[in-house]
Amino acid sequence: MHTKQLPWRFAWDYPAFRLKLILGLSLMSLIVFYLQDFFVFVQGRHGVPVHDWVLEQLPAKDVSVYIFLVLYPASGLFFWRVRKNSMLCITALWGYIFLCLVRMLTISLIPLEAPRHLVHMSDPFSIIFYGSNMITKDLFFSGHTATLCLVGLCLENKTEKIVIFCATAVLGILLLIQHVHYTADVIAAPLFSYMFWYLGKTIARI
Repeated sequence: MHTKQLPWRFAWDYPAFRLKLILGLSLMSLIVFYLQDFFVFVQGRHGVPVHDWVLEQLPAKDVSVYIFLVLYPASGLFFWRVRKNSMLCITALWGYIFLCLVRMLTISLIPLEAPRHLVHMSDPFSIIFYGSNMITKDLFFSGHTATLCLVGLCLENKTEKIVIFCATAVLGILLLIQHVHYTADVIAAPLFSYMFWYLGKTIARI
């Protein structure tokens, strides 16, 4: 499925586009505003420990640098594409809104304890969502994996999609090595991402 690559200067002339963009940005701002309190609540509650055979086989190591070397260039590529494709922006924006909302729901419904040998991941951008708090129980499902997979689904160039999907797989492995997620968190993320991409695409086409 491909979106029409409508330049921003033309897209803004359509009231429906303006509504979807402004409403989406407003909802995203409210989510970001609320997330810090939500994650503080999540961190303070008791969760269920999970025996994860895969994590038991992997020695815990700090691979934060490699995680961000995978994640941020891919994000940069996406924003480079968005600058000329307004509909791609709407798809991704609403897809990410659904990602955040559903992730808050699943984390609320599935309280988990952090993996035993978790190595804290130092993300310079985590302050946007976590503030100065150290959050380790935002587990099911993996937000990093889901976000990168969503980027791959939104991109329209076949080669770029393949590269991002490969990067998503590498990212998932690195998160497991860091022990910041359980295996189920990483495996489930792309399945959720497909649903979010489809919903975002639907809103973009309305």
